[in-house]
Amino acid sequence: MKKRILHLIALLALITTLQAKMVDGIALIVEGEAVTTAEIRAVQTQMGVSKAKAIDLLIQDRLQKAAMKSIVIPEENIDQKIAEIAQQNNISIPKMQKILKAQGTSWVQYRKSIRDSLKKARFYQDEVVASTPDPSDDELKIFYKNHRKEFTIPTNITMIEYSASSKKNMEQFLRTHKKSYVKSKKMTRHLKNLEPTILTMLLQTPNGGYTTPLNAGDSYVVYKILSKKGKTIMPYEAARGAVTAKWKQQQQSNALKDYFEKLRTRADIQILR
Repeated sequence: MKKRILHLIALLALITTLQAKMVDGIALIVEGEAVTTAEIRAVQTQMGVSKAKAIDLLIQDRLQKAAMKSIVIPEENIDQKIAEIAQQNNISIPKMQKILKAQGTSWVQYRKSIRDSLKKARFYQDEVVASTPDPSDDELKIFYKNHRKEFTIPTNITMIEYSASSKKNMEQFLRTHKKSYVKSKKMTRHLKNLEPTILTMLLQTPNGGYTTPLNAGDSYVVYKILSKKGKTIMPYEAARGAVTAKWKQQQQSNALKDYFEKLRTRADIQILR
């Protein structure tokens, strides 16, 4: 959902890291939290923005911290998130701890960063996502009409279809890429008339990448994307899911901006230098 929103959340995580590393003159105080000149310079450098924009982003960071003070993340939620990250990276938690230690990050620091990210996710869900209404079909059609170029897709995709008789064989193929586990055939598919779920999956898979396995009833199927060629605009009905996602992304971006603007009008901000 959300390139701009995810970018903002990533930025706020960066700011949190910078705070822990820098001590310098205090430039301003926002809701009792200091912003240093070193932080301002660091955000300017890291984000490639002006001093005024860096200050604005840091003020927003402090306002979000103030808004999140009441959010409590149970320890078991942190444990669960860490376990998910370890599983996704195919490593044990003790191995993760060793890697972090070698990188100079203590386990306490890492757990704090997970807690902060979960707080931000909860804040975003409660204050932004929950307040965004579902769009009507008329709203989506108007949005599609005004942003047609954003729904341009390739005309066709060339790929290899791999099919296996069992889930186990497909898992073995994806792990080893040994073709003895599967049957394969090369094909080129025109995208305009594909079922939306499959279309989305193919578009999201980069050239050279494999799709997630599909249960085709009597077999399991995976596609390896070879190339995507041509350009065409998706018909509204095929694009409806993507249109809805982009509409919500825009609405949530505006809602987040409005939220912080309202916070800022009543916030205690002291400019010292």
